[in-house]
Amino acid sequence: MSADGSKRKRQGAKGERTNAAPQPARVRTVKEIAAIAKVSVATVSRALQRPELVSEATRQRIHEVVKRLGYTPNALARNLRTARTRLIVALLPDITNPFFSEVIRGIEQVAHENGYSVLLGETQSSLVREQAYADMVAARQADGIITMSHRVPAIPIDGRLPVVNACEYVKDSKISSVYIDNVAAAGFAVDYLVTLGHRDIAFIAGPSSSPICVDREQGYRLALQRAKISANPTLTAIGDFSIEAGERAIELFLAQGQSFSAVFCSNDEMAIGAMRALISHGLRVPEDVSVVGFDDIRFARYTSPPLTTIAQPKNALGREAMTMMIELLNDPAVPPRKRVLSADLVVRGSTAPRAAGR
Repeated sequence: MSADGSKRKRQGAKGERTNAAPQPARVRTVKEIAAIAKVSVATVSRALQRPELVSEATRQRIHEVVKRLGYTPNALARNLRTARTRLIVALLPDITNPFFSEVIRGIEQVAHENGYSVLLGETQSSLVREQAYADMVAARQADGIITMSHRVPAIPIDGRLPVVNACEYVKDSKISSVYIDNVAAAGFAVDYLVTLGHRDIAFIAGPSSSPICVDREQGYRLALQRAKISANPTLTAIGDFSIEAGERAIELFLAQGQSFSAVFCSNDEMAIGAMRALISHGLRVPEDVSVVGFDDIRFARYTSPPLTTIAQPKNALGREAMTMMIELLNDPAVPPRKRVLSADLVVRGSTAPRAAGR
């Protein structure tokens, strides 16, 4: 009997477990919704917030999954809008370019002071790479983007775009930007060479797709006009900001038999390459040819001779860009700002008065 009683007790306990109230459904994440719908997290974000950017078939599939899981699109979108990752993406075209290191340091300093982290993204000037990082913001995997190129990737989010531009220019009036006056800065450099008596001044430009490079060439030409010097198109070469580009430009000038007593370069790396090529051809810097760079990267003071250059306020550019980003995230209604910082000519040993006979 006791055995039967024990048996009944065990059955009763089993019955109690069977009749227990069901547990609430586990809350799904956007990542899980994307996996079930077989799309990216960014596509889920677009379908919920900007459905016109998603094909009808994909949109229907996502909403069917959302409905099946017991959520409404509006509820998920509201969760996405209020999320804060405290992560900022800093996009730069070339991580090997030493100019950007000090800009990034400025961004990181202000980010750390305000409880943010920074994710670096090298785009290699690829639209696909730029958009991949923008999709992180659309999917709320990051709060915003600081871009150091002249393009702003599309981020399909309602309201103000969480984007700030640093160093370059963008035409979009809704984007806050911080940069220098490249026309004026380039003019300072060429004006200085003119005061040293130089008239045959070669120019190594950067990529014509970059607005700052266009402005630096404009500054070069305006300075020649002020000095009543006719611009010689054969004394201009296009480079890609690399040391090798500076070397190639000098090789081209010399192969063409061009006569010049000074060279102005759109960045310091090309100026370093130019000096290297000049010296390899037996020309002395600055006794035979003066060289001026642009940016004042750390290595500029350690070249032989030390490089005369335009010093950009690199750390300040980064700090101001991150400050603008925090202002935007804290108050999306804050009006966009365009801030122009000052740049200075730093005179070192790579420039000297024009030698007689050159």
